[in-house]
Amino acid sequence: MIPQSPDLERPESVAFLLIPNFSLIAFSSAMEAIRIANRVADRTLYEWTLVSKDGGTVKASNGTVVSADMSMSEAFRQQGPRRRPDMVVVCSGLGVERYRDPEVFGWLRLLERQGTMLIAVCTGAHVLARAGLLNGYKCVIHWENLGSFRETFPEIVVSSDLFEIDRTRCTCSGGTSALDMMLYLITRRHGQTIATRISEQCLMDRIRSPDDKQRLPLRARLGIHNPKLIASIEMMESNLSEPLDQDTLAGYIGLSRRQLERLFRKHLGKAPAHYYLELRLERAKHLLYQSEMPIVDIALACGFVSASHFSKCYREQYGRSPREERVRVNIG
Repeated sequence: MIPQSPDLERPESVAFLLIPNFSLIAFSSAMEAIRIANRVADRTLYEWTLVSKDGGTVKASNGTVVSADMSMSEAFRQQGPRRRPDMVVVCSGLGVERYRDPEVFGWLRLLERQGTMLIAVCTGAHVLARAGLLNGYKCVIHWENLGSFRETFPEIVVSSDLFEIDRTRCTCSGGTSALDMMLYLITRRHGQTIATRISEQCLMDRIRSPDDKQRLPLRARLGIHNPKLIASIEMMESNLSEPLDQDTLAGYIGLSRRQLERLFRKHLGKAPAHYYLELRLERAKHLLYQSEMPIVDIALACGFVSASHFSKCYREQYGRSPREERVRVNIG
């Protein structure tokens, strides 16, 4: 049994706020971290409750229905002014860009004024940002949502790191990164020994740090090892709104245009221009799904000279126009 520190006698209270279509893996990763912490410490370090707006069930993005323990108003009545939650974990997922609920935003702002630490998993940073609770703070969000988040909240500093701890705001990028973030917080309060034992219970070979990256390196993601090809793709991904012409791209990595063409066709089976276009269209698709930007603004943000050219390329790639794509998303 791990000795109990006299200043840590009271368990920390954690409220998990479930937003419709929340990510089940991010939610369970965060909750399991504190459950296992109690188990390996052989005492109650954390107490938790599941909260929804009205106290009813909430469906996750994979269709699993989770029953809340109480509503937001009941959580206040139960906790009282002296027993507010120490932490609120905002759990969201798909479709968060269209989420608007003044009652939820107000509840979070009230807790923040009372000193509660606000934690967001997966796309929960979007909820905090919409509530005005990330102004002046650094944050992270899932890599798929990064572009649309930056377009929607240009004043907020957001990165592609795994998670971010900035004073009373904690955000993680989703999936199992919620476990890494919670282990970081557990380490800070209860020490490395408990965090290590939790990671061993979860069969983790290491606890990732905040500045670990979300995505696999290109080498692993695409199964390619040619350094010139990797460098050229990295240049493309960094210049989607203002695409580089092929001669400029080739010059940056020390190749001729013809050599660059051969490299792409050999390893990826397509021309550099075609690959570059696919990257830009993929980003455009994310913006259509995850933002309310006008289609013409999305076209410009993805390096197209006009909405008509963007629409033509998009239809050729995906079989429907950008407008049809947006209607399809809103219906879904």
